[in-house]
Amino acid sequence: MKAMIFAAGLGSRLKPFTETMPKALVPVAGIPMLEILIKHLQKNGINDIIINVHHFASQVIDFLKVNNNFGVNITISHEEVLLDTGGGLKKAVWFFDDKKPFLVQNVDVISDLDYPDMLSTHNKTGAIASLAVSNRNTSRYFLFDDSMQLCGWENTKTGELKIVRPEAQNLKRFAFSGIHIIDPAIFDFMNRNGKFSIVDTYLELASSHKINGYKHNPENWVDMGKPEELINAEIILEKLKTVQKISHR
Repeated sequence: MKAMIFAAGLGSRLKPFTETMPKALVPVAGIPMLEILIKHLQKNGINDIIINVHHFASQVIDFLKVNNNFGVNITISHEEVLLDTGGGLKKAVWFFDDKKPFLVQNVDVISDLDYPDMLSTHNKTGAIASLAVSNRNTSRYFLFDDSMQLCGWENTKTGELKIVRPEAQNLKRFAFSGIHIIDPAIFDFMNRNGKFSIVDTYLELASSHKINGYKHNPENWVDMGKPEELINAEIILEKLKTVQKISHR
């Protein structure tokens, strides 16, 4: 399975670190989070990865040139203008030429999610996209019916609510975990150009296509994109025994 790592963002939540470096190179337990994720994907059998870059792009490119010993094929998608998640994915459409489902993951997310099981579940359901979700507190939620089919989105802080399957009942809130498995057929329906969010694409497609949630345990999941979470990330990395498998330079 091929993968894309979203690493182009400005990393605004990680200031002041990201005033001098890209989010992808902010260290966790002394190791750049990009290295942590690449090694984690490689350990799970993913050996062909494209990484989008923008903020301090040259630093990421130089890092990968110097540290080209991950045992995976790495391709760079350089965004001169930040394209957001949807636009960034569409720019990389050429990379997914094998017509097989692929993984997308935010660079600042790490978990013990079972990728093979998520892929198997995705293939069995025939969904155009499967979104890793969990029961945890946040302000923005995807809304699913009893069969875990995407029906809407809600921002509990602003009160914004989008329902795309109005016939659905008993909708349940789940927090998105920044991990997707996507069928390349989705590119046939991505009619926007330039900068746009993949979340908007999912909501547009959910009324007529199957987009499913894949529930996982939030206990060993962490968003490393906030300074206050970096210590928690170190604890989880120790639990996952990821740090021990990555050599310090």
